[in-house]
Amino acid sequence: MTISSGVTHRLKNFELKRNQMLKIENLHATVGDTEILKGLSLTINAGEIHAIMGPNGAGKSTLAYALGGRPGYEVTAGSVTFTPLPLAGGAGGGQTSEEGPPLTPPASGRGTDLLSLDPHERAAAGIFLGFQYPVEIPGVSNLQFLRESLNSQRKARGEEALNGAEFIKLAKEKAALLKMDMDMLKRAVNVGFSGGEKKRNEMVQMGILDPKLAILDETDSGLDIDALRTVGSGINSIMRKPDKAVLLITHYQRLLEEVKPDFVHVLANGRIVKTGGPELALQLENEGYEAIAEAA
Repeated sequence: MTISSGVTHRLKNFELKRNQMLKIENLHATVGDTEILKGLSLTINAGEIHAIMGPNGAGKSTLAYALGGRPGYEVTAGSVTFTPLPLAGGAGGGQTSEEGPPLTPPASGRGTDLLSLDPHERAAAGIFLGFQYPVEIPGVSNLQFLRESLNSQRKARGEEALNGAEFIKLAKEKAALLKMDMDMLKRAVNVGFSGGEKKRNEMVQMGILDPKLAILDETDSGLDIDALRTVGSGINSIMRKPDKAVLLITHYQRLLEEVKPDFVHVLANGRIVKTGGPELALQLENEGYEAIAEAA
């Protein structure tokens, strides 16, 4: 992997000053009989936004699904350590089972083996996975779905469940942030929604669940200019904080004009082949992936 000029010093400073939240080492993953990720390594510190760009078939979505624990995406080698900053007043302990003690963020310096957790445990630990194509759930209202999801995660962390009034107040606040009418939240999850409405709804979900690490797979897909700005503003408002981090997967520079990344990585053939700052996204826009991947 090559690192563009001027970024090495920034990387070292960030490693010294910030808490490491996610460390991926030599990750290999397969889908069916095909190996997609071929030794990918990446470190994300608290307070950072990282963008992953690359050609179709490079492994971008596979990386997101492997981190989220989606069935069918098998990790065959490597490790992923997740170390969210502890909540105020929380001792932090790491992983749990359904019969075990509450799941709380690990204490500083004590990471959790993310790959050992089931998908719902990863979510309770603070992982949020945004899909390129959010699914429809007929018969289940947004409000019902989100309240059950939130309180399930709070229970896993040993926190009190929100009552109906507390939850509605929170939902109204997050819907307003994304300029979404509350009537939309009373409808079945994503049923009859446009592509832009589905993405906006997913950002409302992210705001309500309040994760530590958001992994967003092509959130800009299907968005017009106005919706892109609204979603970008929502990502910044919800996730651009010292104790949070974002892994943003995208093909295009336009989302990165709204959500300015600290680092941009080029993923090709299952590995990160180049890392830079926001200027790398502009270079990709002008030169394409092939020239940069070959130069790396």
